[in-house]
Amino acid sequence: MYDYESFKKDVYKLTNINLDMYKERQMKRRIESLIDKNVGKVDYQAFYQAMVKDEALLRSFISYLTINVSEFYRNPDQWKMFEDDILPMITKSSNGQLKIWSAACSTGDEPYTIAMILAKHMPLTKVKIYATDLDNDVIAFAKNGVYSKRSVQGLPKELLDNNFTLKDDDYILSDKIKSTVEFRKHNLLEDNYPGDMDMIVCRNVVIYFTEEAKDEVYGKFHKALKDSGVLFIGSTEQIVKSKELGFEVCKSFFYKKIKKPLR
Repeated sequence: MYDYESFKKDVYKLTNINLDMYKERQMKRRIESLIDKNVGKVDYQAFYQAMVKDEALLRSFISYLTINVSEFYRNPDQWKMFEDDILPMITKSSNGQLKIWSAACSTGDEPYTIAMILAKHMPLTKVKIYATDLDNDVIAFAKNGVYSKRSVQGLPKELLDNNFTLKDDDYILSDKIKSTVEFRKHNLLEDNYPGDMDMIVCRNVVIYFTEEAKDEVYGKFHKALKDSGVLFIGSTEQIVKSKELGFEVCKSFFYKKIKKPLR
């Protein structure tokens, strides 16, 4: 019998996405809704075979899984905290070249927000922002740097005026900001992590993972950060076993890397 377990195994072979690492009830409900919409009933095998034959369907499935919800300057209080409190901290401990990783960056709103804030305080030649996502389509969208009014409506006027040009109904991001961000495809649950980061930003993503997968990701983030590095998480998240995983809270939603306790 071809069931959800069979589907998960085939999806992993096809996409390298391990659905075992996601909270099952939540993810299964989302997938079944998508299958019903495309097949007319919940038939895992029929939907999988359809994805194998139809690249557009496969891409839409990956996009659906990665839950691409993003906007510039989302949760303004947190970005103000980043600018006022966290940025001076990580700049002071950096070696003159700031390295930041925006993990699961979706359509680029987040890493570009970081770049725009940094541009107010330092030459962008001293900044490198790596932005990664599992979905090739959102990476291509992000590289293009063209956004709707809705995407940018939360930006402070200064950042909007200094970094975007309005053309018809589109907001076109400046080349200066775009060139600061390097986009790559990356699977948080499968691929190697970059290292020597001053800060990692990963917001509202690991909430969809199992507890075991969360701990694994946080452990890899710990290794990827410099000794004084900071992890910026989402407004719906907290690191429950933070000290055990090598983090301590320095501000709400910001965790500083510390030495892991000896076991």
